[in-house]
Amino acid sequence: MEFRIVLTDEASHNLDEIARTDPRKLLKVYKALGLLQTNLRHPSLHTHEFQSLKGPNGEKVFEAYVESKTPAAYRLFWYHGPEKEQITVFAITPQP
Repeated sequence: MEFRIVLTDEASHNLDEIARTDPRKLLKVYKALGLLQTNLRHPSLHTHEFQSLKGPNGEKVFEAYVESKTPAAYRLFWYHGPEKEQITVFAITPQP
């Protein structure tokens, strides 16, 4: 199954900032988004539920890796919906 990826305004802003400051990281983000679109369980994404957050309507929130084994590695935060076969990415941020 292939999902349609939707970015919130915040995620779009995050993506624009990455594009402006680090084009190499931008390629990694695009790769992770492509994997997320086609295979939510791709091993390199390390997708898992993020317990401390909920989506706007109580949806489960998931974290997927853009990078690993890197200081301040970037992550995608997303939830299913609101439409069927849609994933909403609401943040693209470095790991604290």
